[in-house]
Amino acid sequence: MTKMHVKKGDTVKVISGKDRGKVGEVKRSIPSTGRVVVEKVNMMKKAMRPTQQNPQGGISTMEAPLDASNVMLVCPSCNEATRVAHKRTEAGKLIRVCKKCGKDIDTE
Repeated sequence: MTKMHVKKGDTVKVISGKDRGKVGEVKRSIPSTGRVVVEKVNMMKKAMRPTQQNPQGGISTMEAPLDASNVMLVCPSCNEATRVAHKRTEAGKLIRVCKKCGKDIDTE
């Protein structure tokens, strides 16, 4: 499993691809493939077969995963897309730090 710079619930900005410039929240991260699903980004259409829950069937739109290298974390304090540094706390826990303003991203 690879370590990723974004987690579920983070706000990210897309930096490359057809949806460049869009900002959204990470709905799901897939560390085994290094991909993330961002809401309202990389929308695709999927043909749905009729089922008991959806007797009509039809075509639905859903988000497809995109590579994690194509998104940049948006710092909650300075509200800019930034790279991430890692810092160890006094308790020995590893937290993410904004490279632009220097404030902690992981606040719990």
